Amino acid sequence: MSAPVDFRGVALFPGLLDRAAQEAMVAALRRVAEAAPMFHPETRFGKRMSVRMTSAGTFGWVSDRRGYRYERRHPSGVEWPPIPSEVLGVWRQVSGTDRLPECCLVNYYSEAARMGLHQDIDESDFSMPVVSISLGDDALFRVGGLSRSDPTASTWLHSGDVCVLSGAARRAFHGIDRLKPGTSTLLPQGGRLNVTLRVVT
Repeated sequence: MSAPVDFRGVALFPGLLDRAAQEAMVAALRRVAEAAPMFHPETRFGKRMSVRMTSAGTFGWVSDRRGYRYERRHPSGVEWPPIPSEVLGVWRQVSGTDRLPECCLVNYYSEAARMGLHQDIDESDFSMPVVSISLGDDALFRVGGLSRSDPTASTWLHSGDVCVLSGAARRAFHGIDRLKPGTSTLLPQGGRLNVTLRVVT
């Protein structure tokens, strides 16, 4: 494994996953979505998010008018499926910790989907990293500082890239500005899957 590239404190591993590994992970994530179907979450203000999501692990991340939080069950009431071994393998490679993630959040971005600047702050232990895996079309990844008003910079993430947010970057504001449609043939329907791994407790 090559040394990561530093992007505003975020450790970026370009092309960590080759095509075969990406295809195997997508197949595993499809099984996750069969057990816990993807849904459009809402913000606490009742606005539907543009991404669709599901989760695997002990906890899943959900959002509705009650706010952002982790739950032990899918909105339908079923338990979240286990985190696929293909995903856990990436965590073991790059996380730098023996603790395993308790949540694997899977976001699907269609061509028009976005994710505004936000912090990952719903977890209990900020010494644990956040690991993010990109699959599918290129996405413009924006990273700022600890305040929403801090300057930001952007870089393109490609299919197979992995990011690790740790240290000072663990609580940095970040988001996805847009996708570049047609830049990957990994997903037959196009778009992008983002897989985010977190220790919750």
